[in-house]
Amino acid sequence: MKAEAVIGLVSVSDRASQGVYEDRGLPALEAWLSRALVSPWRAEKRLIPDERPVIERTLIELADELGCCLVFTTGGTGPAPRDVTPEATLAVGEKELPGFGEEMRRIGLRFVPTAILSRQVAVIRGRTLIVNLPGQPKSIQETLEGLRDADGKVIHAGIFAAIPYAIDLIGGPYLETDPAVVAAFRPKSAVKPSQG
Repeated sequence: MKAEAVIGLVSVSDRASQGVYEDRGLPALEAWLSRALVSPWRAEKRLIPDERPVIERTLIELADELGCCLVFTTGGTGPAPRDVTPEATLAVGEKELPGFGEEMRRIGLRFVPTAILSRQVAVIRGRTLIVNLPGQPKSIQETLEGLRDADGKVIHAGIFAAIPYAIDLIGGPYLETDPAVVAAFRPKSAVKPSQG
């Protein structure tokens, strides 16, 4: 039986972490991953305030202690003084993958000009890929899944298409996706027979 992948989901929000309002990021991420992944996986969820030391500690715990192959954060990536998720992510990362941030902004700019203000980054720490996502559930889905035309055909691939292969390259588990949600792209030499 295939080993279960562990995926960290981190929502960074002062007010949601204090119970001022309900967090929408974690449920949106978990629901999307449940549709997208056909491989066995489980979530390690954290709801934390916009405080850089807390964010850094949480990312280190998820990567180093809990062995997450992938960590998604949501929130804290704008230009406001309290938005420090990218700084915390870069501080714990060993390698930056700038293409992720560039592509997330490109997708966002198709909808709102203020997407240029987002500062999402992606890094590798050991065998963990850490990716900052936007804060709104609709934006999370568009960023991960991509954009479709009226007939449902993908007209702009989302970032998740590249994530399973990135995880392969850093020694993580082989993640398989439902191509109806998002087709994982791998070079032919990296494709394994379906393990489902």
